[in-house]
Amino acid sequence: MSTQPNNPLHGVKLEQIINELVAHYGWEYLGYTINIRCFTHDPSVKSSLKFLRRTPWARTKVENLYLEMLSKKRN
Repeated sequence: MSTQPNNPLHGVKLEQIINELVAHYGWEYLGYTINIRCFTHDPSVKSSLKFLRRTPWARTKVENLYLEMLSKKRN
């Protein structure tokens, strides 16, 4: 982490982000907050990874929600 000490996403895999968000919020809240089909219809980590890897705007929303969750956990 010495190359990017101020980047909280450095070294964090997308799968880890999804798993932590699901554990903290659940699929229903994720689908409500970020209205994408992979969260609302038969959600799974595999389908979410596939969609988010090829859809930059959705990945950005998921990463922002993850950063928001981390900041709330620290406070």
